[in-house]
Amino acid sequence: MAALWRRARLPAVSGLCRTLRALSGKNEYDLLVIGGGSGGLACAKEAAQFGRKVAVLDYVEPSPRGTAWGLGGTCVNVGCIPKKLMHQAALLGSAIKDAQHYGWNISQPVHHTWSVMAQGVQNYVKSLNWGHRVQLQEKKVKYFNIKGSFSDPHTVRGLTKAGKEIVVTADNIVIATGGRPKYPTHVAGALEYGITSDDIFWLKKSPGKTLVVGASYVSLECAGFLTGIGLDTTVMMRSVPLRGFDQQMASLVTEHMESYGTKFLRRCFPTKVEKLEMESDRLQVTWKNADLDTEETDSFNTVMWAVGRAPDTKTLNLETVGVKTNSETGKIIVDASEATSVPHIYAVGDITEGRPELTPTAIAAGKLLAQRLFGQSSELMDYDNVPTTVFTPLEYGCVGLSEEAAVQRHGSNNIEVFHAYYKPLEFTVAERDATQCYMKMVCLREREQRILGLHFIGPNAGEVIQGFALGIKCGATYPQMMKTVGIHPTCAEEVTKLHITKRSGLDATVTGC
Repeated sequence: MAALWRRARLPAVSGLCRTLRALSGKNEYDLLVIGGGSGGLACAKEAAQFGRKVAVLDYVEPSPRGTAWGLGGTCVNVGCIPKKLMHQAALLGSAIKDAQHYGWNISQPVHHTWSVMAQGVQNYVKSLNWGHRVQLQEKKVKYFNIKGSFSDPHTVRGLTKAGKEIVVTADNIVIATGGRPKYPTHVAGALEYGITSDDIFWLKKSPGKTLVVGASYVSLECAGFLTGIGLDTTVMMRSVPLRGFDQQMASLVTEHMESYGTKFLRRCFPTKVEKLEMESDRLQVTWKNADLDTEETDSFNTVMWAVGRAPDTKTLNLETVGVKTNSETGKIIVDASEATSVPHIYAVGDITEGRPELTPTAIAAGKLLAQRLFGQSSELMDYDNVPTTVFTPLEYGCVGLSEEAAVQRHGSNNIEVFHAYYKPLEFTVAERDATQCYMKMVCLREREQRILGLHFIGPNAGEVIQGFALGIKCGATYPQMMKTVGIHPTCAEEVTKLHITKRSGLDATVTGC
């Protein structure tokens, strides 16, 4: 009877809150942020700087495998941070091989221990979770660890783990719940036996022989570091790698990965995942080869799905309050000011339609939104010329338009592509193959020759591209780049010496120092 009474009175509590709010004419908070990821936290902390009363709701629904994590969102817990650290582990493995050419005596064989790496990475991530909690406290931002859903345009409600209902009202609400990995639910056994990027970084023991399904940057980055630490790794791709990126660069990235030891199953798609009865830690995967029209199988210890991400908005009750979404993608439709179809409800980050799914853009958009709401600013987020890097074994960094996009926008006769194959100095003594070390600058052909895009494959690509991104953001031209003095000896200096055009057909291999 008591339980029945509790269930019956929940709507009444919410209704009472709305009644009290109506009588007082005031909401409890100036800003409520739903989602404790990079964009949401940046927005909340920035709003608090203006002396506003701010609350953050954040709740992590465990993955189908039961993996959960703390405050900070995808990037901190199951994205950029653990990914880059495991990429570093793989780079160190390559460095050990190089070291012998430089006179270091290293006893063989060299072994990698997954549990040591994983523990170190997880400990660091947990320290970031704690840091975010402390920052919110210091800035007097109220934190609710609950999954919220709209009951009206100014009210969000949810249950604590103990079953207590929390009702929060706010003048302005920002949705920043991010995305979660998709599972190919049409594949038998996919959900039951597979993992995703939500799980890989939190595994207690080595994933062993691994099949990574997908052609996304998540797929290639994970396959890259798994290969780098010595695991038998295969990537299964249905279509082109790194869709949306420059396809010449994408091909070079996968070519290098193949030479590095990652296996590729191209134009293949899985149909079934089964557990082998005789071996508890083995999964049998069946797939279709589209080119050969054959069915093939192999066994793996781990199957990881990297087939895209979906916005985490299902439980928000958006349709009730009238927030419009794209029916195909599920993402929230926003205007240039991050405003949704409902006044005072905004959205930032991966859940917004047509925005890059990148941590720095979510952070910048969140801060600028808070400044417009509470700081009398009118500055909008500029999503053009945003630099990014794919942390594959040989990194790929880029800013601006791909060659394909430049041709589509301006026509092939109106663009000039300067390019070069180069060899990093560090590769020489180590006798490392530099076949895929390549860069290109896509420019307009007109007299000014404005730079439209810069693409770089090689060591430390993110560090290289970051500086050039400022120039391109400021409208840098090819002549200005040629007047820039390079730092010698570096890989980045080769950008300042690009002079061979694709149109010329001349050999683009850099010779000499």
